[in-house]
Amino acid sequence: MKTQIYPCLWFDNQAKEAATFYCSIFKNSKINTETPVVTSFELNGKQIMGLNGGLIFQITPAISLSVNCDSANEADRIWNILIDGGHVMMEIDKYPWSERYGWLIDKFNMTWQISSTGSNNGELRILPSFLFTDKRFGQAGDAIKFYSSVFEKSATNVMVLYPENDPNEGKMMYSEFSINGTEMIAMDGPGGHDFSFNEGVSLVVECENQQEIDYFWEKLTEGGEESMCGWLKDKYGVSWQIIPAILPKLMADPRKAPLLFESLKNMRKLEIDKLKFE
Repeated sequence: MKTQIYPCLWFDNQAKEAATFYCSIFKNSKINTETPVVTSFELNGKQIMGLNGGLIFQITPAISLSVNCDSANEADRIWNILIDGGHVMMEIDKYPWSERYGWLIDKFNMTWQISSTGSNNGELRILPSFLFTDKRFGQAGDAIKFYSSVFEKSATNVMVLYPENDPNEGKMMYSEFSINGTEMIAMDGPGGHDFSFNEGVSLVVECENQQEIDYFWEKLTEGGEESMCGWLKDKYGVSWQIIPAILPKLMADPRKAPLLFESLKNMRKLEIDKLKFE
């Protein structure tokens, strides 16, 4: 399977504005396509979708974008731009796990974790980061195992558990894993939180054919729930969009998009042979 996986960010009709802002911050970044509904862009070469969804859903800190910089100076630079018009979750400072770390919500309501590796090698990594809180607390490890069983080319590269005699012993303090080559972070978040996973940040799975759509839909809805237009929630509450790889290109065509959108509205799982665009 040549499946591509990338995050989708739900905006209140500010997808183009947000994408332009983010692309101005990070190297190797650009806007690829823009429609009234979707702006597709790259940050440091990593694909992201911005969706003009209105006020139905709002992004929560349950899934943030983690930016790993090579120096404290670079972390500060990115922090100072993103925090303008936003607000602080954790002030940027030195912490036991990083010489420079901060957690913020920007002016578009997107959540970012900015940190420095101190390597000074020019490397920059931007990864989706999952925080399992409240009733999902303690499920990070199980979720990694589940996703790794569903997707090919999966690996767990870093896994740090809370130590013995800690109140959160055995829970996931920090992990890095990859599914189909897409790197991600997962953590269990102890303490009280008033947020969890929702449609505000979803994961798009681009499929080559109907067989792949059927496979991922069946696997990811197990214990979860179906939604409309190719959207679903898995058993951990994480939202996914299972779409044919050709769909973003078709939606970018102003002639084909209206017909296509009408056919999408009547589907839950997408069926390629029923998509109307001619």
